[in-house]
Amino acid sequence: MNIPFLNFILKRRNKDLAKLDSILVKKIKSLSFTSKLKVYKNVKIYHHLQIYSIPLLILDPERGIYIFEIKEWSYNDLRDVKIEKAQNQTSSQNTLAFDKTKDIIVKKFNELTHTDGVPIFNYLLLENLTQKEYEHLDDSFKNLIPECKVVFSDTLVDDISIKLKNDIKKNTSLPSLEKIFSTLFIQYAILDDKDKFHIATTEQIRFIDIQLKRLTILNGISASGKTSIILLKSIVELLEDSSKKIIIIKPTILACDILKKRLLDIVEHAIVEIDITSIEILTPIELLNKHREKLKLDLNNSMLIEKKLFKKKFEVADIIICDDADLNEDDFIYYLQHIQKRSSLVLVNSKLKNDDVTLKQSFRKACEIHFHKSSSQIKAMHILANLSKEKYKKILLIANKYTIENLQDDLKSYIDEPISRLDSSLHLIDQNFQNIIFCNYKENNSLTPNHVILMDLCSTSENEIKYAYNLSSKSVDILYEDDCIEVKRLKENYESNQE
Repeated sequence: MNIPFLNFILKRRNKDLAKLDSILVKKIKSLSFTSKLKVYKNVKIYHHLQIYSIPLLILDPERGIYIFEIKEWSYNDLRDVKIEKAQNQTSSQNTLAFDKTKDIIVKKFNELTHTDGVPIFNYLLLENLTQKEYEHLDDSFKNLIPECKVVFSDTLVDDISIKLKNDIKKNTSLPSLEKIFSTLFIQYAILDDKDKFHIATTEQIRFIDIQLKRLTILNGISASGKTSIILLKSIVELLEDSSKKIIIIKPTILACDILKKRLLDIVEHAIVEIDITSIEILTPIELLNKHREKLKLDLNNSMLIEKKLFKKKFEVADIIICDDADLNEDDFIYYLQHIQKRSSLVLVNSKLKNDDVTLKQSFRKACEIHFHKSSSQIKAMHILANLSKEKYKKILLIANKYTIENLQDDLKSYIDEPISRLDSSLHLIDQNFQNIIFCNYKENNSLTPNHVILMDLCSTSENEIKYAYNLSSKSVDILYEDDCIEVKRLKENYESNQE
């Protein structure tokens, strides 16, 4: 049998591979556990308006990128094959069908890093062909696809590792693994509050890749990257279908503005072309007012949901993502479920139990926790005076309105440090952030302080306390005069984490 061009056989598309990994793929994935190699199956590269799928890819921080074509050819498929090399194929490095993939990788590196990136090596995975069977194939096939470029069904894990490193020297000038990864796979690149990118965890990747149901639950501990991955998920959904409309719900106007800025930063880095206006970031009241406006009802700032809003259809978006869902009233969550009956709703940190993805890893370093049973006003002034001497302050004091007003008056003659009162109903551009910020428990969303001082716990909901408690990166001071169930729960949580 004569086949004039290898492209005919190499570019022939296989049927979709089963979701379960084959034995050979499992062998390759096991390399991640015993080496620095990172293995990814069925990944996509997004570039401008284009999408490129790669069946299997390995990142080697010491050598470069390995990309694999996966074929199910058996010996019976290949035993009579004779291949004539195409005229433009001059080296074994180019005999596998990866020209387009290699080109797009180089383009991404050029545009993002202004370099050609890292070396790229091509391999073929033959899941139904043994090494002995390969030896009996026609020489024309073996010349074009040399044994060193093939992983056979019976290749041992150690031999796979040796084959990948064969004649490829370590390269000390390669970018970091995080740099390579965030350049290639923008959908899995987590941008932190210091504008640095990190590789998404397995759980985070699972959510980004998940097929959204009518109701999808994402739960996670504090600082586990929930907000980051809902932004990445929104971008991926638009890249896959540009006609979609997405709404993300945040509790306050300020929180919405902070999230919009993060979204713009991610899109700017990604070099993808999406209509950014297809992602709306709204407060619950803004969403309700959209519905009221459609029904010609009076607009207001009330979270009281009129009966008419439940009776009339409101297909406002293909996907609604409600971040910090547990901070909302049950009526509002029920309303979201009602208007998304025919579309997708994602609840983040929901009170509902059927969570689809749970993030268990926190990326915030452990901070100091101090409990103070004393006169709260006096203790707060003492702590603020000490913390204000630090070079990098970023102090957030959270209390009720009455406590804040009294403290601001008392502190005028006690410390010289300017204090700002947070108003989350104002936009980010209208805020005047100082090193010391006062706010109530409903206004602190999306802030990233170094130090947090909590007061008035006995008159605050458990969810609001839990959220505020987990904001700090350095220290939390809990001030109270009387023991109450809220303080008791915080102490129990703190003690359990110390065990």
